[in-house]
Amino acid sequence: MRTVLAAVSVALGLALGATGCATQKQDAPARTSGEFTDDAAITAKVKSAIASDVGARVAAAVNVDTYKGVVSLSGFADSAEQVDRTLTAAKKVNGVKQIKNELRVKS
Repeated sequence: MRTVLAAVSVALGLALGATGCATQKQDAPARTSGEFTDDAAITAKVKSAIASDVGARVAAAVNVDTYKGVVSLSGFADSAEQVDRTLTAAKKVNGVKQIKNELRVKS
């Protein structure tokens, strides 16, 4: 339990810290401050869900980016099953409208 709590705390800190460095995409419509905050919360919840359901090591290897509720997952996994479990964990998070899967299985 303590390990999961620590992983969630780290994921939340990283997600919220990264939002301060976020930049607006050139061709993307602007987000309101509320949307920006919601996206940061969704990112943290997705990282937490991955850590809880798949493991902290996997959560650390997966990059999560959220824009207006659309979550992009990128990085590497050890197996196709791990990718599936990661996608399932992300889909169950409240506020996720769509998932863009850019996860790759290590060869």
